[in-house]
Amino acid sequence: MKSSVSISGLVFLCLLYFTSASIFYLAISTEYIPSDSLANARLAIFLILAPIIVKYIIQLVAIPFYTLVEKYQQSRSLLPTDYSVSVLIPAWNEEMGILKTLKSVLQTRYANLEVIVINDGSTDNTHQLVSDYIDTYHTDSAATTQVKYFELANGGKAKALNYGLKNATGEIIITIDADSVMEANAITNIIKRFTDNDVAAVAGNVIVGNRKRSIELMQQLEYLYGFFFKRADSIFNSVYIIGGAAAAYQKKVLDELGGFDEDIITEDIEMSTRILGAGYKTRYAADAVVYTEGPSNFKDLFNQRLRWKFGRLLTFVKHRHLFFSCSKKHSPYLTFMLLPLAVYAELTLLFEALLLAVFYGYTFYTNDYMPLVFVISFISIVIIIQIIVDSKTRFHANLLILAPVAWIIFYIIDAVEFQALVRSLIRLKNKENVQWQKWVRVGLKTHIK
Repeated sequence: MKSSVSISGLVFLCLLYFTSASIFYLAISTEYIPSDSLANARLAIFLILAPIIVKYIIQLVAIPFYTLVEKYQQSRSLLPTDYSVSVLIPAWNEEMGILKTLKSVLQTRYANLEVIVINDGSTDNTHQLVSDYIDTYHTDSAATTQVKYFELANGGKAKALNYGLKNATGEIIITIDADSVMEANAITNIIKRFTDNDVAAVAGNVIVGNRKRSIELMQQLEYLYGFFFKRADSIFNSVYIIGGAAAAYQKKVLDELGGFDEDIITEDIEMSTRILGAGYKTRYAADAVVYTEGPSNFKDLFNQRLRWKFGRLLTFVKHRHLFFSCSKKHSPYLTFMLLPLAVYAELTLLFEALLLAVFYGYTFYTNDYMPLVFVISFISIVIIIQIIVDSKTRFHANLLILAPVAWIIFYIIDAVEFQALVRSLIRLKNKENVQWQKWVRVGLKTHIK
């Protein structure tokens, strides 16, 4: 079975390379055929995509200053770097990975740490595994971290987090999903970013740790590409998507804002957006690494992205007052660029198939392949740079082979996002909700290098 999967993956990769090579070959070997009418269509597509292109340009210009800005912020900070920390681990039927997650947090050996596991009505072996492990852990004379465990009736992730929040004593609250593995220095590195009393939340660097199958490699690439741009958002104190797999908050701010919203399924995105709406800052810690497990089949991936998309749209509706806000407490980068263009990108996604049909129709009819060659080359170079500057260069080195064909992989990701958007819009129209989905876990290694 393993060999067949590997062979099919290799064949698929060869097809992708053949496609990319064909574009370069056609660009060199064919003669351009002018067409004024189709040229106008291409110009129209460019103008439609121009706002998104401008956003990427601004981010790419800002990103090289990420490290310098962080060093400056940390050198000027008068705040302590030894905050008490509470790590919340909500779990629902997580017998496959919960102990690996718990052990990875304990092995950070952060000096002032408590760990809180909240079992959200699991029906599998989660309760027995956690209970037995904690009993054994507390008999160890070398154990210095307090571990609390609460078992609740199933009420959803946000409710479980709020229960953990009420019982937490740490000044900083960190959340991690029960299918994830935290690196030993993650807590220390994430704490460094709280350099200002107004910094209310910090996002860690989430990496897809399972990468044997093609669909898993696709997600590894997607996460690497997406998280890279959080560096620019961090410079402008405007990271509005702080995923629950690696999120850190000032507890007093969470208390002030009333805890996590139990009515929005993406409580993590809603909370980070609400924090920014309240006038606080959010940042990104590129070296605070948490490995997560991505879905290993398309059905589970489709449902995961439905939940993300649906919750994100609800968050936009709830916090629509932030769009184009001129309030001094809101960053113009957030209110005039990030949020409006996030919605604009969803609109273009709805018509992406039509736009691509026009673009490729023009390309093949006129033999004008140079714009596509530029896109392929540009994306390849960006991904190579991302791999080089990432704190886990060696881990991501396997993605180097995907760089020349990433432009095609992103089309596949767009197709996944498209189905999530359509399904979300249908549910919003019918006033239906989205339930938390569960997929079959394969588990991550306790230590991933």
